[in-house]
Amino acid sequence: MPTIISHPAVPLALAWGLGRRIVSSRLLLAGIFVSIAPDLDVLAFKLGIPYGAQFGHRGASHSLLFALALALIGVCLHRYLRSSALPAFFFLFVAAASHGILDAFTSGGLGVAFFWPWSEERFFAPFQVITVSPISLSRFFSHRGANVLLSEFLWIWLPFMSLATLFALARFWKNQGGHSA
Repeated sequence: MPTIISHPAVPLALAWGLGRRIVSSRLLLAGIFVSIAPDLDVLAFKLGIPYGAQFGHRGASHSLLFALALALIGVCLHRYLRSSALPAFFFLFVAAASHGILDAFTSGGLGVAFFWPWSEERFFAPFQVITVSPISLSRFFSHRGANVLLSEFLWIWLPFMSLATLFALARFWKNQGGHSA
């Protein structure tokens, strides 16, 4: 899995690219939360639930249904999030679904149960380019953890922030009327 540090890259990039008129600060914070929320399933280890079980790591909480449920909660709270319902839904759905998608690009684990509860099959992306993060903190604060962060910078932060910058520049250019000042 990517670290808790890198899952928020997607909502942060979306917010920067789309701007504050579409993504309020509250909606952004909700997006950051839902981008991390699927990894609350690591608590299953403490409950004795095996990694590969449907409620184990990368199981039900990494599914598209879970992302949909989080997005629908956001729709119910859209006024509090200072957003209209449709942008809140799409922003939160993408932020939550991005978690499993990023996990599918990692070099370890058992894959992601995208289609739970209809299927418990787990999937990987065609290329597993992101170095998988160790779950234990002691292993993370080691040479391996540094390699994970470098991998996440190269495969998550750099591409998403580059794309967000392009969208922000396009938005700026549009707001300037396509004229230089």
